[in-house]
Amino acid sequence: METTNIILKGKYYYGTGRRKTSTARVRLYDGKGQVVINGKPSSVYLNPANLIEVVMQPLVLVGMKDRFDVSVKVNGGGASSQAEAIRHGIARALLELDETLRKTLKTNKLLTRDPRAKERKKYGLKRARRAPQFSKR
Repeated sequence: METTNIILKGKYYYGTGRRKTSTARVRLYDGKGQVVINGKPSSVYLNPANLIEVVMQPLVLVGMKDRFDVSVKVNGGGASSQAEAIRHGIARALLELDETLRKTLKTNKLLTRDPRAKERKKYGLKRARRAPQFSKR
C-alpha cells in the first residue's frame, strides 16, 4: 500500500464529525484537493467509490473542492459510518472558515449530527426487540 507524501503545514480549519460510533477529526489545509484518511489516500481507504462522493459532498456544495487538502483521523464504526462522520467534520470545519456557509450547509442537512444508533439489547429478548419464538403447544 502506498502512503502519501504531502507535508501539511501552516494554518488549518478543524472540525469534529460523528455518526453512530464513528468519530472523525478533520483538518482543512490550503491545497489542491487531496484527501488523506488515517495516512492513506481516500481512494485506498474508502473502498466503495460512492463513499468518496459522500465525503466530498460539503466541499462540492460550496464550490471549494480543489481549494483544500483534507487530513482526517477517523476511528470506530464501519466504512459508511466513517464516511458520514468525515462529511460532518468537513462541514463543521468549513463553518470555522466562513460562517456565511451555514445556510447552504444547513439546508442540505450537513451540519446535523445524525442521532440514530443501535438500540441496546434487553434481557429476556434475543435482540433489542426480537422476542423468543412463542408456541402454545
